[in-house]
Amino acid sequence: MTKHKAAGTFAEFKKAVFEYYALNGRDFPWRNNLDPWGVLVSEFMLQQTQTARVVPYWEKWLSLWPNPATLAAAPLQDALREWSGLGYNRRARRLWECAKALASNHGGKVPGVPEELVKLPGIGAYTAGAVSCFAFNYPSLFIETNIRAVFIHFFFQGRAGINDGEILPLLEQSLDRDNPRAWYWALMDYGAALKKVTANPNRKSAHYARQSRFKGSLREVRGAIVRKLSGGGRQGADALFSALKKELAGLEKELFYRAVGGLEKDMMVAEEEGTYRVWGG
Repeated sequence: MTKHKAAGTFAEFKKAVFEYYALNGRDFPWRNNLDPWGVLVSEFMLQQTQTARVVPYWEKWLSLWPNPATLAAAPLQDALREWSGLGYNRRARRLWECAKALASNHGGKVPGVPEELVKLPGIGAYTAGAVSCFAFNYPSLFIETNIRAVFIHFFFQGRAGINDGEILPLLEQSLDRDNPRAWYWALMDYGAALKKVTANPNRKSAHYARQSRFKGSLREVRGAIVRKLSGGGRQGADALFSALKKELAGLEKELFYRAVGGLEKDMMVAEEEGTYRVWGG
């Protein structure tokens, strides 16, 4: 991959990105099957998760729940069990809630424009833009980590603290309105490759934050609790803590109860007389 200097024109910039994409574009199942529901599921799963890890989960998920109505009819416990290992379990709950909203209010169909998508549970500005673009080829504007890296690399060399507000006008000017889907795929693939051959340009972004360590974290304990309850049903507090302590060496009760409390607050887990279960299970 050529290490380009800042682009002199948008034409040069787009030529470099599209040339790379033509030779090295990545292949994912959600790019080959552009069913809007499948695209929406992929965007939920890809949040803060590497694409290689997502592929088998996406394929299994779509085989179980090929449309919003099928997921809406499933217990939350089933959704959490199939999500287990992907991380950030709140995404599974929000996707389940989104399916229910689609089934109840949209005839089981995914809306085609960001203004409608953003009204759904779990969908923010980025996901609304991405789903409308990739599923419907709608010329929306959105930024994620790989897109951000490309623009910083080409247009902001020698600077730091770059805000997304500075990138958005450049993104809008360069947008391929005839085929926005292919342009965004090209940007994402270029950005993913860029990080392998140079220092991550996103470190110059004002929005950059290094992900915290997972091992021994509250996030690890939360995930373990959801996994145990979604796979094994209801458990008392002492039994659940003992089971987790075998899996997570050094687990302290204070961290365990913080995790359980947070899951209750997020309506992921419910407690009845000292017995815990998946919410709605």
